[in-house]
Amino acid sequence: MVLKGDSCLLNGRKPFFMPEGATEIGATECVILRVSRLGKEIAPRFAERYYDAVAPGVDFVDLSALRAARASGKPWTQAIAFDYSLAIGEMVESRQLSAVSHQMSEYVLSPEEAIAEASKTMTIRQGDLIYIQKKQAPRTVQKEEVIRVEIDGEEKLYCKIK
Repeated sequence: MVLKGDSCLLNGRKPFFMPEGATEIGATECVILRVSRLGKEIAPRFAERYYDAVAPGVDFVDLSALRAARASGKPWTQAIAFDYSLAIGEMVESRQLSAVSHQMSEYVLSPEEAIAEASKTMTIRQGDLIYIQKKQAPRTVQKEEVIRVEIDGEEKLYCKIK
């Protein structure tokens, strides 16, 4: 599990600026759940009661810093939890998930598993965001590239790399 502070969030159509000194930035698509109520140690069968909306997202990682941290045995925090490292698209009510739900097999966890895992070690609260990454490795992004994600034919995430 990875924790990111609120300074990591990149909302709206704001561009992602590559961190100074980063030589290679990777991006992984993710689904972001918005927690709707307080809970602790939630069983997966009850987890759908604990989120009310989802959004597409992109998790950015400084691959050069990640390789250096792994090689030296240091924490990965600087490589994965830097300012604006998690782009969040427009939230969609969880009842409207038909377009996303069939794709959840491509992700590391289901929404229910993610809620259960997060609530094992901490209390989740209304407004918290839980993100679930795709199983794929991060793909390298370049300056001036644009990342778009659509749900039901509507653009819900737009992020330009600067």
